Amino acid sequence: MIRSAALALALAGCASSPSAAQPVKVIYWSDGDSGRLDGVTFRLADVDAPETGGVGARGGAKCEKERELGFKAKGFILDLTRDHRLTITSTEDLDDFGRRVMTLAVDGKDIGQLGVSAGFLKPYVFDGQRATMPKPDWCK
Repeated sequence: MIRSAALALALAGCASSPSAAQPVKVIYWSDGDSGRLDGVTFRLADVDAPETGGVGARGGAKCEKERELGFKAKGFILDLTRDHRLTITSTEDLDDFGRRVMTLAVDGKDIGQLGVSAGFLKPYVFDGQRATMPKPDWCK
């Protein structure tokens, strides 16, 4: 888990349902677009990261290239957020995997958009229930 003085602000009462404009105390990144905030599973809104799980495994990468890109995306997100102040800027409903969908900011800048601009994440926009575009193909 990432712990630092910069992330030491408490999420008062947010263990079961984090809400917008709240500082993040502890974050763990599972991959480039999801993880846990103080134990609550989450997924970044409107972006997709390549998967890091084994090729062919349920929820895993579709090819070795995707898996390699997934580890690079996770490294980018770790570097971007390590020892910085993170804030939940919006929350949405749960996704199909029971994760809270949300936007996060690092030092006031949207993490998802920073990842897209850097080329580690791709847009993957939802209208609240369904994706409005095909899932990115990381194997091309």
